[in-house]
Amino acid sequence: MDQKKNSVIAKTLPGIFFEQSRKFVESPLFWSKKDDYWEGVSWQDASTQVIKLASLLMECGISKGDRVLIASENRPEWSISDLAIMSIGAIVVPAYTSNTEEDNNYLLSHSKAKLAITSGGNVASRLCLAADSNKDIKNIILIDAKPENFSVKGCNLLSWDEEMRKIDIDDKIEQEVEKISDEDVCCFIYTSGTGGRPKGVMLTHRSILSNVLACTDVIKGVEIKEKVFLSLLPLSHAYEHTCGLHWPIYIGAEIYYSESTEAVAQNLQDVKPTLMIAVPRLYEVLYSRIMNGVKAKGGVSEYLFMTAIKLGRKKLSNQSLFPHEWLLDKIVDRLVRSKVKMRLGGRLKYFVSGGAALNSEVGSFFLGLGVGILQGYGQTEASPLISVNRPDLIKIETVGSPVLGVKTKVDEFGELLIKGDLVMKGYWNDEIATAQTIKNGWLHTGDLVEVDEDQYIKITGRKKEIIVNSGGDNIAPTRVEGILSIESEIEQVMVYGDGCPWLSAVVVPSEDIKKVLNNDINKIREKISEVIEHANKGLSQIEKVRKFIIADEPFTVDNLQMTPTMKVRRHVVTGNYQKRIMDLYPKK
Repeated sequence: MDQKKNSVIAKTLPGIFFEQSRKFVESPLFWSKKDDYWEGVSWQDASTQVIKLASLLMECGISKGDRVLIASENRPEWSISDLAIMSIGAIVVPAYTSNTEEDNNYLLSHSKAKLAITSGGNVASRLCLAADSNKDIKNIILIDAKPENFSVKGCNLLSWDEEMRKIDIDDKIEQEVEKISDEDVCCFIYTSGTGGRPKGVMLTHRSILSNVLACTDVIKGVEIKEKVFLSLLPLSHAYEHTCGLHWPIYIGAEIYYSESTEAVAQNLQDVKPTLMIAVPRLYEVLYSRIMNGVKAKGGVSEYLFMTAIKLGRKKLSNQSLFPHEWLLDKIVDRLVRSKVKMRLGGRLKYFVSGGAALNSEVGSFFLGLGVGILQGYGQTEASPLISVNRPDLIKIETVGSPVLGVKTKVDEFGELLIKGDLVMKGYWNDEIATAQTIKNGWLHTGDLVEVDEDQYIKITGRKKEIIVNSGGDNIAPTRVEGILSIESEIEQVMVYGDGCPWLSAVVVPSEDIKKVLNNDINKIREKISEVIEHANKGLSQIEKVRKFIIADEPFTVDNLQMTPTMKVRRHVVTGNYQKRIMDLYPKK
């Protein structure tokens, strides 16, 4: 990459955007698929829309420090909204499209958002239902839905298209941008806490920009002629918000918005990305699809494919190939690896994996096939990137070394502590949790680690109880367990799912239900299944429990499955039922 050509002077996120817009003008920035065709939005058009929307927000009474919620699928309008909100010094509050009415109600109430921007369908419906009982929200801008189809007490419903047509371009918006300090908070990204309620992580322009600079530093020695991103993770996720939106803007890249996880294989063919940010779940899905296809073919094709992986892994471990292996490696490079690369679009330089731990088996599988994967590590409180593998030294079993500007140390308990501009300003309206997490300027990550001679970090455990699934979502198990335990048929429950695609549970049925059903295990299992299905209706998509096992006995202090203060010892219960729990998940 030519650093001089992509040098940026501005120190705030909208400042960088406007600076790049003047540089790239008619070049495409955002792409989305409509009616089977990809439609582009140029830098100049995006800039115009950002200014118009920022002007509309000001007309609606939004000013510096006010919170504005965004609930929408990934699309150009999401990013335009993000930039417009920040341009007037207001604060972005991203919401997941999977949020329930209750989830949205909490975000609106806790953030005290004055305005919301939403797309349509169920996403808009759930948001409007939540807003109906909220006194702070005064305006909702609907991107797709028609205002006349909704009614929200004390709230104006506005059409994105109609308002954007009416609004005049205000030249003062860029002057508003100049008033913003890089120390100002630009977004609240909500992440679950141990108490079960999400906490609003306050990120500043400086903290996100520090991550953007760190990302740029990681690939500084990599030649990338066409900088094209395929955006798949929700923009409400800190990982995608920083690395899949503001980093591409900083380096002048194009961003294509994937239609869905199911469409990603086709999108890779269409877009031919050179860089892609994703969580382990994507690689697990691709791994399964590829392996299933290979096994279905069988014969010579399967032999050559598995040989490509075997020899690739051998080279990764710095083992020398025998003469016949060297020749065979050249053959599978042409017959196997080149085809895999073409299935990923043919131009992909690197997948960057983060948000959760990548299974080393899956990682080495792709690396063995010649597909570059850089595993990283972070958390929302760190904007989020903390460490990542480097292109010239990949240790897939680790999360790499600290990125530019990050200081690290490991305390006497083995917990990783970090310091630097990337650290959040704190949790919104939660001084106690902030003080518990940031001490003397050091962010306590809650992760237990080992560090090798190259300063590469290996995560060995989690000090905190938060579950991070393979999609990178943070889930508070106590909230899920609390809702399940309300059901009279469930006496006790422990939720599991760290690093997995979905949640499972170990369930202790109540004595009453066992008596009613005469201890018939099949009938008990059927009843518990019905109860969990009912409880799932009150949970968001990522919190739903898909499968479960019946515990052999209740959790008690005597069998060490509970502490004296009656808290479940998760590691003990997990250890006792490890095999049965893992049997619930698809084999890799």
